Amino acid sequence: MLEFFTGLISGTVSGTGMGGGTILILILSVFMGIEQHTAQATNLVFFVPTSISAIITTFKEKLINWEIGIPVAISGIFGAIIGAKISVNMEVNKLKKYFGIFLIIITIYEIYSLIKTYKSGKSINNKIR
Repeated sequence: MLEFFTGLISGTVSGTGMGGGTILILILSVFMGIEQHTAQATNLVFFVPTSISAIITTFKEKLINWEIGIPVAISGIFGAIIGAKISVNMEVNKLKKYFGIFLIIITIYEIYSLIKTYKSGKSINNKIR
């Protein structure tokens, strides 16, 4: 049952484009006790079908900028290969540490963005559009 809710929550966040895999890795490693390398590899399997679903939905809404998306996707493939090679050869403790640092940086950035939006007097919804 925990696996179902983990997938549902991660899939929902992933469908919004906010990085459901990050939440999935966190749940798998912290709450389910799965080793970091395995959690990250499991995230990669999770990513493919959830991404395809989100692509189909956003394609129908004509929200994809192909001129930006294609080059970013191609370079992302190369980056993913490099990242996977680095990750596989890294000690678990270091991998956890770097993942934690990544989460902290993302959190700080998001808080900063919200404060900046709030101070400018704009609605958070206007920021998205």
